[in-house]
Amino acid sequence: MAIDKATVLRIAKLARIDISDDNIGDLAEELNVIMAWVEQLSEVDTEGVVPMTSVVQVTLPQRPDKSGGTPTRDDLLANAPHSENGYFTVPKVIE
Repeated sequence: MAIDKATVLRIAKLARIDISDDNIGDLAEELNVIMAWVEQLSEVDTEGVVPMTSVVQVTLPQRPDKSGGTPTRDDLLANAPHSENGYFTVPKVIE
């Protein structure tokens, strides 16, 4: 896939980057070099290679999944700075 000057201008517009007219041709060449390198990666045989998330084998610690019970409304409201009639109260934001 060749990247032309129009594509560079479109990418710049989407990225909201201001590019001078002198740099458009250079950027198109650089992006074409990058795209050629990416296409080389598609030629690598990855059959049988397991996807990984890290270069080091890591097993993350996990805690047991257990229910701790449901707190009551009074327990929750005990930590609230202000409450009224069993509800949290907050300052009025919109007049």
